[in-house]
This record gives sequence, structure tokens and C-alpha cells, in this order.
Amino acid sequence: MDYSPLLISIKTSLAATAAAFVSGIAAAWFVMRIRRFRNLVDGIFTIPLVLPPTVTGFFLLVLFGKNGPAGNLLMKHDLTVVFTWTATVIASSVVAFPLMYRAAKASFEQLDQDLIYSARTLGMSEKDIFFRVILPNCRYGILSGTILAFARAMGEFGATVIIAGNIPGKTQTMAVAVYTAIQSGDRALAYNWAVIILAISLAAVILMNRISQKGDMR
Repeated sequence: MDYSPLLISIKTSLAATAAAFVSGIAAAWFVMRIRRFRNLVDGIFTIPLVLPPTVTGFFLLVLFGKNGPAGNLLMKHDLTVVFTWTATVIASSVVAFPLMYRAAKASFEQLDQDLIYSARTLGMSEKDIFFRVILPNCRYGILSGTILAFARAMGEFGATVIIAGNIPGKTQTMAVAVYTAIQSGDRALAYNWAVIILAISLAAVILMNRISQKGDMR
């Protein structure tokens, strides 16, 4: 059994989770601070969560394809994204981002604002308030969102197969490997990959629930 889909999935999910973690927290904090067009911006950040993954993959393909704005710019520097491992990371990051964003936003909304007012009274800068007051007090919600984003990135299929393709040893993740095995009639291999994905996803959900329970006990 070739375990490259497992290694590619883990590597992709870790990279995508890191990207979603940083961008999701930044986006959530940005939305919390704006007053105008907040609902519109929130909708834009959330829309990958409700779009069919194939549609998300199509838009990414349009963006990073050789005739797309990003793809055309990259080609001028002899760089390509489509059908590379980088494409798997981008696809997984985009679909995982809304989960991280909404988890961080929910945590920020539930934070006791008196903590922020007290920190300002003590003369702390906004940067120090964010890193030393807000993030530590929102850590359980953010950790739960991070785990959920990782699980979503691990199971991504639709957007990945469109922009990254199905290249064994390069872009073939476990989810894509399940599809390939079914198409080729190898049900045993499909079962193997499906069970591995199920086990990882279940472990992620259990860990997320434990972290959420810790947060509720505070």
C-alpha cells in the first residue's frame, strides 16, 4: 500500500491550518473593528463555507490559471500553482479558513470588554492588548477552531481535485485517493483510506470537544 496520500494529506493539512490560523484570526479581528459594511465583509469571509467545493475550486482555477490575474503574474516569474502541491495547500486553506474565522470571531464577541477597557486604562498599547489580553482569554475558542480547520483541510476533495489534480505522490491526498480507488474498482483500498480519514476526523472532534469543555469550565 502506497502511503504517500497520507503523508501529502498531513503535510497539506498542517500548512493549510497554519495559513487559516493566521488569516482567520486577523480577519476576525478586522471584522470586529469595522463598523461599515461589516455584514458584507463577514459574508465574503464566510462564503467558502457554504459554496460547493467544486465551485470554490473553479474560482481558484480561474484565479491561478495561466490566464488568471494571479496565475499570469506568477508565470512572469516562472512560477506555477495549478497541479502542484502548493495548489493543494491553497485549496485546503480556503475551505478551512471560514471555520477558523468564525471560531475566532465568536471568541472575540464573547470576551468581556471590561478586560480591554482595563488594559487601556493601564496604558497598554493595542498591540499588547491583542497579544497579552485578547488572545490568551480567547485561546479555547481559537484552539477549537484550529482543530476544526485541520479536520476540514484533511477531508478536502472538490476544490483540491480541480486546482491540484490527482497526481500520485504529488497532489493525491487521501480524499482524492478514495475517489481514485472507487473509480478503479478497488473497494478494499477505498475502505482503508476512508477508515484512516474517519479515525483522524473522530480524534479531532473528540479533542475539540475536550477543549471546548475546558473553556466552558472557566
